Amino acid sequence: MNGYEQQKDSVLQRLRRIEGQVRGLQRMVEQDTYCIDVLTQVSATNAALQSCALALLDDHLNCCVSEAIGKGGDEAKEKIDEASRAIARLVRS
Repeated sequence: MNGYEQQKDSVLQRLRRIEGQVRGLQRMVEQDTYCIDVLTQVSATNAALQSCALALLDDHLNCCVSEAIGKGGDEAKEKIDEASRAIARLVRS
């Protein structure tokens, strides 16, 4: 089971909205929109992606990681390490 299983529709809705934002960015560039306006929309799209990523991470921690911790052993350590690496990637991006 994926951590986002119960929020799958919400995650897909967010991703479709982000996809629309990216298409809007393409149109802005095709229409020679002022640079700052394009950059503002790029920033909004990045924020939407970050928000989606944090929601997915939260679901992962509350489902997959907490389940593994409950079981204990190597699986728990593996899931914690995996989550830690994911957090590090998000912080770097």
